[in-house]
Amino acid sequence: SSVISHFVYDTKSHTLVITFVTGMVYAYQKVPLAVFKMLKAAGSKGRYFNHHIKDKFVFSKLED
Repeated sequence: SSVISHFVYDTKSHTLVITFVTGMVYAYQKVPLAVFKMLKAAGSKGRYFNHHIKDKFVFSKLED
């Protein structure tokens, strides 16, 4: 099971919005399209997130 519930990517702003199973929603800025595509393809979304997104991009909490 993953810590990520679902996620969406805005190609214009390069913003990746991730909703976690806890209900918390975070927006990660300036995420390259390739990173989003790899997240989509990853067998373990949580592991990919921890290694390639978490602490690598500026983010803001949207809601919980």
